[in-house]
Amino acid sequence: MERHTPADGIHPTAIPRVFLIRAARPSEPLHALHEPALCIVAQGRKQVLLADELFVYGPEQCLVVSVDLPVTGQVIEATPRSPYLCLRVDLDPGQLSAVMLEAALEPSGPKPRGPGMSLSPAEPALLDAATRLVRLLDSPRDISFLAPLFIREMVYRLLASDHGARLRHIALAGERLDSVNRAITWLKHHYTEPLRIEQLARVAHMSTSALHHHFKSLTAMSPLQYQKHLRLQEARRLMLGQALDAASAGHSVGYESPSQFNREYSRLFGAPPARDISRLRGTLQGHAQRANAST
Repeated sequence: MERHTPADGIHPTAIPRVFLIRAARPSEPLHALHEPALCIVAQGRKQVLLADELFVYGPEQCLVVSVDLPVTGQVIEATPRSPYLCLRVDLDPGQLSAVMLEAALEPSGPKPRGPGMSLSPAEPALLDAATRLVRLLDSPRDISFLAPLFIREMVYRLLASDHGARLRHIALAGERLDSVNRAITWLKHHYTEPLRIEQLARVAHMSTSALHHHFKSLTAMSPLQYQKHLRLQEARRLMLGQALDAASAGHSVGYESPSQFNREYSRLFGAPPARDISRLRGTLQGHAQRANAST
């Protein structure tokens, strides 16, 4: 992994849906929409905050994300000599169900409580398949044939493990998962619009009470909180990347009240917009200077 990550950042690979991530030092908290994925840390340590629940993991555990979730991630253990290294495999929810059915894997015990994100031990069989997947980067001619087999094996290892109960229940959630995913997709495309829960329930083909219950069980937040995270993350991106001022950024993502935008932004990111963006720019400039010095 280190050989295929010459610099810090997220590196797409020649294998579809497979990424290598490197960081030479602890990072600032990064707010993002995490898509369904399996993340295996080879070196270093990271923490991910979902609503009020904190997930901390390193080489002994892997992170499994089953639905699109707005999270805050932060590398907490990394040095230039021993950088944080992570393998991310984006998951196809349909493949989870297909592997379960073909392997005749059944959910066992009561349905686990908690959101569509969990930590599982990085067991030897799973790490073996992951290692073979990464080694394919040294033999590109084998990727098209072997990569799908290794990814399928990794999905099977996850589902078949003693700790795969949550994933098995989610994979067979069927209609409920499809309904929540429809609601999530609508929110991702319409987050600037006022949220009417009755309209969202119609999109999801559920009652309002059922939508609220199943949405929160998978995402750890209500539809309104989910929309708020999407709005604030996009506003931050606009201020940082397009130099919009706070009022313009807030208005562009659907806030009519600047004071409400500033209040909710400060609550999520820990500082008012101007101060937060100034700090972020200083951090980015520092990273760029260190990168230039190292080259």
